[in-house]
Amino acid sequence: MKLKHRLEPFILIFLILALWQFLSMSGVIPSYMLPSPLKVVKAFCGDFSLLMFHLRLTLLEAFAGIFVSIVMGLLFAILMDSFGFVYRTVYPVLIITQTVPTIALAPLLILWFGYGMASKVILIVLSCFFPMAVNLLSGFASVDADALRLLKSFGSTKIQILRYVKLPASIKSFFSGLRISISYSIIASVISEWLGGTRGLGVYMTRVKKSYAYDKLFAVIFLVSALSLGLIKIINIIEKEVCKYEKK
Repeated sequence: MKLKHRLEPFILIFLILALWQFLSMSGVIPSYMLPSPLKVVKAFCGDFSLLMFHLRLTLLEAFAGIFVSIVMGLLFAILMDSFGFVYRTVYPVLIITQTVPTIALAPLLILWFGYGMASKVILIVLSCFFPMAVNLLSGFASVDADALRLLKSFGSTKIQILRYVKLPASIKSFFSGLRISISYSIIASVISEWLGGTRGLGVYMTRVKKSYAYDKLFAVIFLVSALSLGLIKIINIIEKEVCKYEKK
């Protein structure tokens, strides 16, 4: 991709930031309501060490939740693909879990499991498990029917079909679910910390909000957005490498 095409997505972002800076400097919008991007950058630099201190726990919670979601998503996708009874009983429950707002579950999880890491990880799993399981299930279902019949005619077992056909065919679906889940995991982690905790970016947000330091609040928002975009980029790179390996 040409450098020009790579820079095109940033044009609108730059224009929005420039307009935001102008509105803030001109006094059209009071700075205490909407601090300028420059003030946000200064706040980020000023609290950098403190933000990194809180970020470590947020990332730990997010990665723990993602790991559990991948394992559970793969397990349930295999079970739902292999057994019709499991699919008919589990899939509707998965759909129902997505109708419950995450922010409504967080206080209950904190009440049941405390302010520690367990409640945060459970909330992240509830947010990320669905896209992982559904995307993997779609990947298994996309396998060519003729290829399955051919393998069955050769006497291949379900495990062999899963290993040599269904898992390779679901690679792209897996990474599609992972991209969605990785962004959900950061958001769910921050929300859970926001509603109850002793450390993390969500706790930092509540503290600066109570002190009306909105420049620092925006600094966290930018950090979370940049972090999510960075993790998605890393996943895209890993996906390309894995797909290259699969083609060899």
